[in-house]
Amino acid sequence: MLGRLNHVAIAVKDAEKAAKIYGAGFGAEISPAVPLPEHGVITVFVTLPNTKIEFIQPLGEESPIAKFLERNADGGIHHICYEVSDIIASRDTLVREGARVLGDGTPRIGAHGKPVLFLHPKDFSGALVEIEQA
Repeated sequence: MLGRLNHVAIAVKDAEKAAKIYGAGFGAEISPAVPLPEHGVITVFVTLPNTKIEFIQPLGEESPIAKFLERNADGGIHHICYEVSDIIASRDTLVREGARVLGDGTPRIGAHGKPVLFLHPKDFSGALVEIEQA
């Protein structure tokens, strides 16, 4: 059920600026900034050989990332994302085992154009977990 680590997301005030050091310092591939209004964020991805780093910045004052940055002014790790082969079957299994899905439980399209769900951090040792259809 659980697949590879897709990405680690870091909340920041300026995603392009934060990602720039990876391009300049490490020669990593940096994506363009992409606004995702449905999620209230702007994303920039840094592609590594074995995973990605996602820099997320708030898109508007109502963004959940704006609230995160109010509590963590310097930014920080926001969530980790795992790939799953069947997001609905994974959701149903996780719920049966006691995990809580955030929102209404219906997958939404994420930054990679694939369905995603977020799982409550209290059920995963304090880590906000995103699952993404592989």
